Amino acid sequence: MLAAELTALQCTAVATTDGGVAFAGDLSLACRANLESRIASRILWQVAAGSYRNETDLYALVHGVDWKRLFLPSRTLRVDVAATRSPLQSLEFATLRVKDAVCDRLRADLNVRPSIDKRAPDVRVHAYLTDRDATIYVDTSGEPLFKRGYRRDAEEAPLRENLAAGLLALAGWTPDVPLLDPMCGSGTIAAEAALIAADRAPGLMRTFGFQKLLWFDGPAWQRLKQTARDRIRAAPGTPAIFASDIAPGAIGKTQSNLNGAQVGDFVVVECADLLARAAPAHNGILLANPPYGVRLADQAKMAAFYPLLGDALKQHFAGWTAYFFTGDLRLPKLIHLKVAKKTPLFNGAIECRLFEFPLVAGRHEPRA
Repeated sequence: MLAAELTALQCTAVATTDGGVAFAGDLSLACRANLESRIASRILWQVAAGSYRNETDLYALVHGVDWKRLFLPSRTLRVDVAATRSPLQSLEFATLRVKDAVCDRLRADLNVRPSIDKRAPDVRVHAYLTDRDATIYVDTSGEPLFKRGYRRDAEEAPLRENLAAGLLALAGWTPDVPLLDPMCGSGTIAAEAALIAADRAPGLMRTFGFQKLLWFDGPAWQRLKQTARDRIRAAPGTPAIFASDIAPGAIGKTQSNLNGAQVGDFVVVECADLLARAAPAHNGILLANPPYGVRLADQAKMAAFYPLLGDALKQHFAGWTAYFFTGDLRLPKLIHLKVAKKTPLFNGAIECRLFEFPLVAGRHEPRA
């Protein structure tokens, strides 16, 4: 999904890799990708790559980068290192050596060493290590891209914004198709769908890491954002996006987040029980992220709920296609619906599935 999105943004040399998508383009494209990508977590700019055998090799690779051309030493710095099958004994020590290499090079060139800030740095440097190769990146995003800037509730939602956008893409949803999230929680799925329907760039309300880099062109960035603002669509007279939840508190959170994203008029929000509510249209896509706790009590409640859910969907949503994103892999067996497709995904560290169920009329009758 991300590769298709980047291709649509006119990126070149798009290639999927483990855990990401590589692409090429000029630096202005990095700004546009940050502004427009709904699915990416970060946009990393590769500044060095080479083989290594030990921490000394890694230090030399990083020290060889002309960091003074990338950012001022007055900027605060954070370094992160990730590895797959690395021969190094300590990633913590590797992180220290990468940090030292950046700081030593800047001190050698400009006689100033940048300060470290692990919480809110101006510049983030990432190193990715395999068993023999190291790749060094500068993070052009800053804060992760799922942080759109519209969420009003302080706690982190169980579903990140870019994951919700990815689920919408995997479901094949387009704004001309009715969409319902009947377990909306804080409204992440509905908000991401509304941003798509409004053609509102997801990064319009936030700042980015590239704004602290030396190649940043402020006037060009303002023109890019204005172009994105100019294409925003007004809400339709009859919204096709629906969000509901049985909990009144969830309705308030959803409406607040929709208003924060400036797409409140694109979504019909109501308090309703999925087991009793009617379909808002003759056909469409139902996309939900049911709760899936690890506590035994939660598992027992969901096991009792799933058969009732299957019955309700067949009674009220015939002609729709339902998608459930869950870490509870018992769902297909207990809901008594035929799975057309299952897509493996991760929600953080939790292994999940996106299950697709074409819905036809009927009722599950337990065997005698």
